[in-house]
Amino acid sequence: MNKKMSITTKILIAMAIGLITGSVINAFASDINFVQTYLVNGLFHVVGAAFVNALKMLVVPLVTFSLICGVCGIGDVAVLGRVGIKAFSLYILTTGLAITLALIVAITIAPGKGFEQASGAIDFTPKPAPPLTEVFINIVPSNPINAFAEGNMLQIIFFVIIFAIAMLMTGDIGRQMAKTAENLNEVMMKVVTLVMDFAPIGVFFLMAKTFSLQGIGLILPMIGYFSVVVLCLLLHGFGTFSLLLSLLAKLNPLVFIRKMRPAHIFAFSTASSNATIPVTLQVVEKRLGVDNSTAAFTVPLGATINMDGTAIMQGVATVFIANVYGIELGVSDYITVVGMSILASIGTAGVPGVGLIMLAMVFNQVGLPVEGIGLILGVDRILDMIRTAINITGDATVTCIVARSENSIDDRIFQDPDAGVITDIELPHKS
Repeated sequence: MNKKMSITTKILIAMAIGLITGSVINAFASDINFVQTYLVNGLFHVVGAAFVNALKMLVVPLVTFSLICGVCGIGDVAVLGRVGIKAFSLYILTTGLAITLALIVAITIAPGKGFEQASGAIDFTPKPAPPLTEVFINIVPSNPINAFAEGNMLQIIFFVIIFAIAMLMTGDIGRQMAKTAENLNEVMMKVVTLVMDFAPIGVFFLMAKTFSLQGIGLILPMIGYFSVVVLCLLLHGFGTFSLLLSLLAKLNPLVFIRKMRPAHIFAFSTASSNATIPVTLQVVEKRLGVDNSTAAFTVPLGATINMDGTAIMQGVATVFIANVYGIELGVSDYITVVGMSILASIGTAGVPGVGLIMLAMVFNQVGLPVEGIGLILGVDRILDMIRTAINITGDATVTCIVARSENSIDDRIFQDPDAGVITDIELPHKS
């Protein structure tokens, strides 16, 4: 393969080949036991899952060292608090805009009118959502080691920030530890590039397995719902974020979108904001020019609480299921959906199966049958891939806005088309 070809191009090619391979297997070999056992659930599953695990392996140490560097780089607890409040407020704002946009578009197009319930309904029993009070209490880890072992991002972020603030307050000892954290962070970034060197292989097997099981044809009965969700995701991703970038960060949205492409591809193929954190951090710092002191705080926080894509899915799903079951929702119900989605995006952060738990909470609140979620489960995996790409776009957008307000973004790096481009396994060194 051409050594000058960027890793992004290689991954795009691998993604296309994987999609085609999986779709062909789904169409022509779905009943062949050997193919399903040894290829789809064997080779495809093993290599794809191993690649996602390799990405997740990077998250906790990278976030820990990067966040320590970020807090120590800010150097002032008051500034840290200001950055935190700005980031949190912007994440809440974008989630509110996302769910409102989804409801307006879905109400206008009205997906689900005349939908045949027999075409794909399956039994669905949601896991109970934890009480909101319990979730907020659990942000503070009773056992930090356990939080690190389980990868509980909110607890890890809380503990590392407290620990880094304590480092700032201990003078010389803290400065020595901060220097060590910087060195460890540099090593972790090199580990990121080593893992990314195998990304085209991992992405091929992930895509091949997904489309071998799902198939393009699965979308057809749900084309109305699927299309409206995708339309809303694209409007939010290219419209809302572009507007916010232009007005609040004074940045060119086209340059931003082009430079975000590596992170988009990883988010799409893994369908996990957390697994994409290493790549998002790398792109935001090396390609967009945001200082580590800001990015190290806002990106992990966004991957945990920013769920714009999930909020859009909830808005469209609410209207879709209401139409399917012939249930009229009033203005107060829609306002409730907006409020619940914003609260749930914070309250259920870090909970497994968060999207469906949040949707079940919303359905219960407005009186929609929770079993209706079974109708949309078939296409949810493919939509999850798209909405994860939108989620990490939101993380990077808010990071750039906060960085602009704190004067911690380098416009020369942002405008340089070659800044931070990865070819093989070489990562740009710190200047």
